[in-house]
Amino acid sequence: MDEKAQTNSRAQALIDRATGSVDLHIEGMVAEIALSNGAMNLVTRPMLRQLNRAISELAGREDIRCVILHGGTAKAFCAGSDIKEFDDLRQDASEYKILFEDMVIRNLARLPMPTIAALNGHALGGGFEIALACDLRILQRNAKVGLPESHLGGLAGNGAVRITRLIGPSRAKELLYTGMTLEGEQALDWGLVNRLTDEGQALAGARELAATIIQRGPISNRLAKTLVDAAQDMAIDAALSLSTTIQQQIFDSDDLHRGVEAFFAKRPADFKGR
Repeated sequence: MDEKAQTNSRAQALIDRATGSVDLHIEGMVAEIALSNGAMNLVTRPMLRQLNRAISELAGREDIRCVILHGGTAKAFCAGSDIKEFDDLRQDASEYKILFEDMVIRNLARLPMPTIAALNGHALGGGFEIALACDLRILQRNAKVGLPESHLGGLAGNGAVRITRLIGPSRAKELLYTGMTLEGEQALDWGLVNRLTDEGQALAGARELAATIIQRGPISNRLAKTLVDAAQDMAIDAALSLSTTIQQQIFDSDDLHRGVEAFFAKRPADFKGR
């Protein structure tokens, strides 16, 4: 995006799009996606469709440097799937639920900019799967997180994979086998969340973290996300080879040289994302 386009984007200052069960709000370089699907923000097909639209809108936005996903004014961040939808799902569950839900969550994980889940209430089952697809998680101390599907004889498929990569197989199995939920210090100690806040302060905590992130190099942050993901997905030699290519992109960028100039001038860098 050229400087004029960036200026026009900033001049808009505030953009709101209400789509029913998901609201997209953009202010400057930060986008916020608010779930708005009842008191518990249950995962339903209409909610997933609207979440996917918001994700798609943000995916190509070079001016957005951080995305915050939160539970809006609901009691829960997202308490999981609406199990009433399970009644008619058997052999056709992949067609009507599993594949689409996994696609939306994978699209969230693939957003190129840093993402933060502000867990302002319980994040359980499918709701925690959505949070796990974000890069960082901020939890208010009295909110619970977990994948309790085994209580119903169910299983969080992509959640099982993501949580294993996050906290390791032994703890992941304990969570999945028992359906236990964690809150506060235990969730932090286990590595399920990055930071804790007091009650009602998760979104404020996420905004504070986002304010720091957007001051850093947007190109370097996006490429850092690429490399961290590659470290989990690729063989080490392939990931290190990619890191060499990415380092060259960093040195080719104007932002690095802006940062160096600002360092010697003892002033904050004004990164342009180029």
